[in-house]
Amino acid sequence: MPVNKRSKYRGSRTCGGGTHKNRRGGGSRGGRGFAGGCKHHFVRYYLMGRTFGKDGFSHDQKVDPETIDVGTLEILAESLLARGLAKVEGDTLTVDAAAIGIGKILGSGRVTRRMKVSAEAFSEAAKKKLEALGGQALVV
Repeated sequence: MPVNKRSKYRGSRTCGGGTHKNRRGGGSRGGRGFAGGCKHHFVRYYLMGRTFGKDGFSHDQKVDPETIDVGTLEILAESLLARGLAKVEGDTLTVDAAAIGIGKILGSGRVTRRMKVSAEAFSEAAKKKLEALGGQALVV
């Protein structure tokens, strides 16, 4: 009785691999190298981190700043105060948008309290809503 597969299949021509053409050449693995990377081996190469397309230099591209609406800013006011990212001076809430990773303030939503907000940019609607209640929109 053989103790391992090497001696068990000795002299059997195919060693348990089916017909004599199986396990021969690169066709048994679906091609050599990155063959089939867009077809039958797509998932394998995707999980390996294989990327497609050109390498090298690229043109500088404009990156839009992160945005938030004034209505959302007011909803988040309590959590910003709790984390120390905003302050209350009298009846005015003071928020530095750069401290929370925001570049531009947009004008959607309702504003019901006076806010002094400093950011890189404001939309016209956001400025009007902040200044209507006596707040300020400071461009940094």
